[in-house]
Amino acid sequence: MKTAKVLLYIKIIINDHEFTSDIWHDTKYIYDPQFSATLDVPDDEEFVTVKIQLWDWNDNGDALCDIGDENNDVELVYSVKTGHWTGDDQLGDPSGYGRLNGCDDGSIYRRDLDCELWFDIYQNDYDGDGIPYWTEVNDYGTNPEIDNTGDDNDGDDIPIEWEWKWEYDPLVADDHRTIDPEEDGIDNYEEYITSEWFSDPYRKDIFLELDQMEQSPQGEESLLSERSKELLYTAYDRQNVVYHLDDGSWDDTGSEMIPFDEETDGGELNTIYQQYFLHNDYNNWRRGVFRYGVVIYQFDGPAGHCFGQNRFQISSKAMEKKSGFPWFNRDTTYASCYMHETGHTLGFRPIPGHNQWSKNIWQIGWWINRPYKSCMNYGWVYSIVDYSDGSHRDPDLDDWSRMDLTYFQREWGQN
Repeated sequence: MKTAKVLLYIKIIINDHEFTSDIWHDTKYIYDPQFSATLDVPDDEEFVTVKIQLWDWNDNGDALCDIGDENNDVELVYSVKTGHWTGDDQLGDPSGYGRLNGCDDGSIYRRDLDCELWFDIYQNDYDGDGIPYWTEVNDYGTNPEIDNTGDDNDGDDIPIEWEWKWEYDPLVADDHRTIDPEEDGIDNYEEYITSEWFSDPYRKDIFLELDQMEQSPQGEESLLSERSKELLYTAYDRQNVVYHLDDGSWDDTGSEMIPFDEETDGGELNTIYQQYFLHNDYNNWRRGVFRYGVVIYQFDGPAGHCFGQNRFQISSKAMEKKSGFPWFNRDTTYASCYMHETGHTLGFRPIPGHNQWSKNIWQIGWWINRPYKSCMNYGWVYSIVDYSDGSHRDPDLDDWSRMDLTYFQREWGQN
């Protein structure tokens, strides 16, 4: 769960029974809230009502944070029979199933307690027989006394529980390797193998592997700070392009630390890509799902650049130099450059202000392209962590609407 407030608590109302969490103090991003609400419901009732509220605690009176509609809370109806819920969140929701986004009402750039909240609703093994409840209520001819988790009855490489959750028929084979409902370049089979990282086949997801360089002999680090990562999460997530950064903290991570190099050239970058991302396997499945964004100490060229359709680098030495100026913030500098280079994997063309005549404040291009308020514009890179929404005058472009999430999968130089 990620939010801009620092004193928060949750209320969950299940069939009019209210449950309240403790208050989370002094944090903007709560990754592991350790809160759940459990209620024993009658076996003969199919539907359960659930209301979710996020509150901002303060001495002057608590305020309801925006995670839903105009009432700021979320009302759901959970089916005991199917294990699915409907209402203010449901399958196919642009923000994702089990994900709430207060920015969905168009208030992205207003301060009105917009928050993001992830949740799940599930039934316990109510009769204590060790069988997951969903296998006991389905209507697919399976034995209710056997745990079918992991079975692939229709032979389409997707187990029965994933197809059940996303309302595919577990007894009818689908070509999941070609189905991509939200057109984010991640097909259903890839959605399944990334489901442990909360992908959603009906919501746009973007995956990146972040590799970083070990300390220099002088102790200089080439790392994205936690705050830089959070700035990136927020920028994409509020637009319902959910940002998944494999930074080494995942249980099954691909992220690695690269041995320190005083200066890295193009050939060495390609070697890093082959070794640390592909692991010398061109057909590595991650190549079709993840972009690769590596932080090195110093490149023998620009501070950041793409060296392939799905890969880029930023250089910490250049970022630290930029951060030394009083009008730049270190966390923003790193995050903005990382987002800029990611943008080149999203197929943005044209890019106003992305040329040699727009790099410095004394150049005419810098001023002409100023309305294009995007980190893709040299006049804004290092100072904002956002793409443009097209709301300003020409030459402003709506980056968020024109991004091509499949662009990174093409071969280098392919249009």
